[in-house]
Amino acid sequence: MAENASLQRQLDWFNRQLFGRKSERLLEIDPAVQQSLLSSMEDLPAPPPEPDEEAPPGKKPRRKARQNTVNDTGLRFDEAVPVKVIEVAPDLPDGVSLDDVEVITTRSTFRLAQRRASYQILEYRCPVIKVSADAVPQTTPAPATLFDGSLADVSFIAGMLVDKFCYHLPLYRQHQRLLQAGIQLSRTTLTQQVARAAALLSPIHLAQLEHVLQSQVLAMDETPIKAGRKGKGKMKEAWFWPLYGDHDEISFTFSPSRAKAHIDQVLGKHFEGVLLTDGNASYACYAEKRPGVTHAECWAHARRHFEKTLGSDEAVEEALLRIAGIYEIETWIREKGREGPDKLKARTEYSEPRVSAFWQWCDQQHHRDDLEPRHQLRQAVEYALKRQRSMGGVPVRSRRADRHQPPGAGAALHSHGKKLAVLLERGRAEHVGILQSLLTTCRLQGVDPYTYLVDVLQRIALHPASRAEDLTPRCWKALFADSPLRSDIEGQVQTFWNDRLLSRRWSARPRIGTSCRHSATSRESTGCISSSRPPAGRVYAFPESSICPLTAGLMAADARTLHSRPS
Repeated sequence: MAENASLQRQLDWFNRQLFGRKSERLLEIDPAVQQSLLSSMEDLPAPPPEPDEEAPPGKKPRRKARQNTVNDTGLRFDEAVPVKVIEVAPDLPDGVSLDDVEVITTRSTFRLAQRRASYQILEYRCPVIKVSADAVPQTTPAPATLFDGSLADVSFIAGMLVDKFCYHLPLYRQHQRLLQAGIQLSRTTLTQQVARAAALLSPIHLAQLEHVLQSQVLAMDETPIKAGRKGKGKMKEAWFWPLYGDHDEISFTFSPSRAKAHIDQVLGKHFEGVLLTDGNASYACYAEKRPGVTHAECWAHARRHFEKTLGSDEAVEEALLRIAGIYEIETWIREKGREGPDKLKARTEYSEPRVSAFWQWCDQQHHRDDLEPRHQLRQAVEYALKRQRSMGGVPVRSRRADRHQPPGAGAALHSHGKKLAVLLERGRAEHVGILQSLLTTCRLQGVDPYTYLVDVLQRIALHPASRAEDLTPRCWKALFADSPLRSDIEGQVQTFWNDRLLSRRWSARPRIGTSCRHSATSRESTGCISSSRPPAGRVYAFPESSICPLTAGLMAADARTLHSRPS
């Protein structure tokens, strides 16, 4: 009977994985049942309730207005969204024109619209000029692309990466969208653009990884993917190892196996602090050999074992409610902005009694005579008690490392079909890790990934390699977010030729967007991050509203060709 009950519980768990809910969020419990479950927790301290400052006492609170509401229909958008104004002609009687009526005011109605395709073709018309009648004709060079031989503007490359890694739109679907827009482009070209962009951004990812390893509390996890062909109809199993640091930065490192050697290779002797992981024994083995590393295990994985046993015993819901109470204290501390001694005082006063009560409850459940050794609740309790020492003194919300992993990590590597899967081995997987690390960190830092990529892909050719950390999303937000480099499609580039047609005179001052030519000597002297030769005739678009021409010239004085009046 006991064996049949265990098999039935396993069957129920598999049915839930296939047909049930995947979320681990705690569902609402009947208030009567919840009151009986929490009767033993009434004496535990709780943070004081905050007074409601919005509504005066004795008055009915007003309905909370939606933020950024621009009209009565509730359509909300910011200033960056383009608005096309359509003038609606009024219905007038016969013989009455608009000149005969008085327009008192206008009422605007907003509707959300979408174009079929947002792709555009940039045509650069480069004039061939002669300074004098006897001079040799000179051809104005066209602004070079991001990569040699590429036909794509930096805006297209940035948009393709954002669609793929932020909105999970595979390249084959982007290719279909290009065909529907009337643009003939091979899927191999898209794949090559992704690989070249990842290689260009690799030094920035390494700089971010170095900063993540300097965290006092480092969360690390591993997630399986499919990369490379193992045999006919089979794929090799590989692993992403995400690392989440103190400053909302995450880095995905790749390994073809789950061996402990990857932990030693990535962390090595660089990391000292608290290593927050799941129950994998490889992390504990690494921490034992490192005196400066304290191994800790997170509450989320212990809670998951209780969550899997829902329905097996009434006490499971009480365990989830007790853990939820600990989460509420951490949420309250985070919302109040408690740091340092204030955070320690709040945890000591409110969290510590709840944690102690939870371990006492686990000990009571472990000594229950009606729970057989193979009962799911008993196994969950034993899992938690075994890790009681390593689960103390760490934040309960520690699943960001696996919550921000590449969604559909296997699908991210198979965007071109099964025939190309044999090629998607270590190189392709590492490219996915680089791009996913930077774009996910953009989301954590509140940075627009498209603006970030357009700026960094252009700036990296001029930025010193010794300051690669400046181009990580965390530092870029403070240094360059106010005046990012733009693409030609945004209309913020003024070429020298257009300037002369408008001003009708030569100017000796540095101009925005003038062409620059790099030589091997200048690259070695400046020590730029980009190892490839920056293309000649490159146009750098500095926003006119945020930077003056002289400052723009000084920022790239070692790589910019300044036009002046000819002698």
